[in-house]
Amino acid sequence: MITTKVPWPVIILIILLVALWAADGAAAATVRVVGVRGAINPVTASYLGRNLAEASRNRETLFLVEMDTPGGLDSAMREIVKDVMASPVPVAVFVTPSGARAASAGAVIALSADVCAMAPGTNIGAAHPVSLGEKQDRVMEEKVLNDAEAYVEGIALRRGRNAEVAKRMVRESLSLPAEKALAEKVIDLMATDRGDLLRKLDGRRIVRGERTITLALAGATVREEPMGLRERILDVIGNPNVAYILLMLGFLGIFFELSNPGVILPGVVGGISLILAFFALQTLPVNYAGVLLILLALILFIAEIKIVSHGMLTVGGVIAMVLGSLLLFESPEPYLRVSWQVILVTVGAVSAFSVFAVTMAVKAHRRKPTTGREGLVGEAGKALTAIAPDGRAFIHGEYWDAWSDDPIAEGERVTVVAVEGMRVKVRKAGTGVSGLGTGG
Repeated sequence: MITTKVPWPVIILIILLVALWAADGAAAATVRVVGVRGAINPVTASYLGRNLAEASRNRETLFLVEMDTPGGLDSAMREIVKDVMASPVPVAVFVTPSGARAASAGAVIALSADVCAMAPGTNIGAAHPVSLGEKQDRVMEEKVLNDAEAYVEGIALRRGRNAEVAKRMVRESLSLPAEKALAEKVIDLMATDRGDLLRKLDGRRIVRGERTITLALAGATVREEPMGLRERILDVIGNPNVAYILLMLGFLGIFFELSNPGVILPGVVGGISLILAFFALQTLPVNYAGVLLILLALILFIAEIKIVSHGMLTVGGVIAMVLGSLLLFESPEPYLRVSWQVILVTVGAVSAFSVFAVTMAVKAHRRKPTTGREGLVGEAGKALTAIAPDGRAFIHGEYWDAWSDDPIAEGERVTVVAVEGMRVKVRKAGTGVSGLGTGG
């Protein structure tokens, strides 16, 4: 019999490798949780795409999207659906809390997930495509509708969901409460909260082509990944109300800088606001006739300061600004339009400021001059010598050669009535004004 003696370092190495393998196998599952709240836009797509990539690199167990959205842009939705479909990590969409919804683009994203769940009191659907901007003819509308219907049908068939109901969500804007969506096999399950959902998903099998994944979520580590600061800022800017305010600030700042060169601050604030507004406008249904009307309104406000129109330019500016604000974003969806409250407050504030600026300009034109020759007329002074008819006077902190039609004794108070070259014409203080002409 031949015996082989294994060196003890090799035995220790084998034990360590087995221990590491066992520890890795017994490691707690990781669930990455992200939230979709509000309208779906390119920032939402970037946020979900970044987190899906990180979850894939870290080999996490489940990617959970907690959703409450009225819908959003088709382009952003399709980008998210592609990322979800390509994700090696199982993706679950949970419409939560009670009262939340997955409407329009949100419904399509929910259908594309490996697991679609809803909390009681939520709803899903209403995925009829809506055109943004210019109205389309019937042929184009039908083409867009057929494309969206086929797109949703393909997603539903791939995920094993009721394709006919999914098509009705697009064709008829059908919306279902959680209980009915479960009965119609549009969603996979209902859960009261996140903890209940994870308990129900533990041990669930997910089929990915020829591969079956079993979710082991007992004792899972839950990692919430909210939007970063940059994403939150960009998401806020994408709100139509914020974009509208930024656009107004930008135009106002630029115009005031051009009207008063060298002030600097209005130009800096206006430039930054315009750049941020243009970023937002690329994700919104902008009608550029509205932009031009707002621009015209600001030109009219500035012109009112320069031209005496008895308020007509200001009235025209207010009308142009209201019409431009109403036309700025064309969409039947409320979350893609500027609210009436924001329009009224903004137009009121800009109009009030314009009226204030016009009033101050008129007062400045009517105010008595305080410098130069015109500023000296009416100033009080004192006769340094007798003025009969010529003499000297101390006026406005300065010594002047003076003359008068009537004799004035030394030390008497005098008032300037005219200026000719480097001499002033005066009279005794308190007497009537005579000879108010000015000479060169």
